[in-house]
Amino acid sequence: MKKLLLFLLMVLLAAPVFAGGHKPGQGVTVKPSRATWDTGYFQEALVRAGLTELGYNVRQPTELTNPLFYQSVFLGDVDYWTNGWFPNHVGQMPAGWERNVEIVGYVAKAGGLQGYLVSKKHVEQFNIKSLDDFKRPEVKKAFDDNGDGKADLTACPPGWGCEQVITHHFDVYDLDDHINPIKAGYSASMADVLARYQAGKPVFFYTWAPNWTIFKLKPGVDVMWINVPEIIPREVQMTGVDRMTVSGVEGAVTDPLKAGFVVSDIQVVANKKFLEKNPAAKRFFEVFNLPLIDINEQNTKMNEGENSQRDVERHAQEWIEKNRSQWDGWLAEARNAAK
Repeated sequence: MKKLLLFLLMVLLAAPVFAGGHKPGQGVTVKPSRATWDTGYFQEALVRAGLTELGYNVRQPTELTNPLFYQSVFLGDVDYWTNGWFPNHVGQMPAGWERNVEIVGYVAKAGGLQGYLVSKKHVEQFNIKSLDDFKRPEVKKAFDDNGDGKADLTACPPGWGCEQVITHHFDVYDLDDHINPIKAGYSASMADVLARYQAGKPVFFYTWAPNWTIFKLKPGVDVMWINVPEIIPREVQMTGVDRMTVSGVEGAVTDPLKAGFVVSDIQVVANKKFLEKNPAAKRFFEVFNLPLIDINEQNTKMNEGENSQRDVERHAQEWIEKNRSQWDGWLAEARNAAK
């Protein structure tokens, strides 16, 4: 009898430990993807770490441009990514995407502010308020770094959602003869912007938050957000047109600011069949979220040289340990969803 009681006691004591370490993803291989912009690597590494703790065999992510990812997740060639920007990315998704694809949770709700910034010194010198001011000869000349007679704008590489919006702006505001959009690799182009700024030269660039750029060049101190001349949305922006004008933006030339981009929610996007078969993964996607300040802090570390994949993985583990209670709570919710 004593041996039986001892055995039962051991089972009862072990039960919570087993529940806490339950691995609902055991035996399942997961195919993640990630975007081509490195400011999104951090959240990808964190979500992958979470799924790994849940027992999933998570492969290294396949890096894809936006349209390729959305086609791939629609077909089931990849399972998910953490880099959806909505409604900004809707226009890049395949027709009928809702049949096979689901947008899940909020990595950062209303986290995606986008727009155009100009060095504060030159905003004040030339009284720049909007993109229309770059049609003025003296402004074009000041911002013309390559001598082609146009102001140089550090823009977006091909395949990014922002490239399509900038192209739309050039069309509707008649900017082709006045501004030269630089579409080379963004990180290298922004490094050049930072060097020009430090040399006292005018700078004009597109960026988004979260991003290291607005840690290095602080809105209201070093640079200013400027307006588009008027809000003329693309068709895919119509559902978010009220989010294209933003109040309370620090370092904006006006309040409210006509940003011309929809303030986006950063969200996980996943294949529906994957979610149906893996409720633990789906629940983790639903509860996972990151403060913008934490993303900006990690992005700044990357920009300052801690930019290898090993560095990103280390940053993720450091964040997990710093936020262990919250992290364990997310894992517990995911495990409960799989029961």
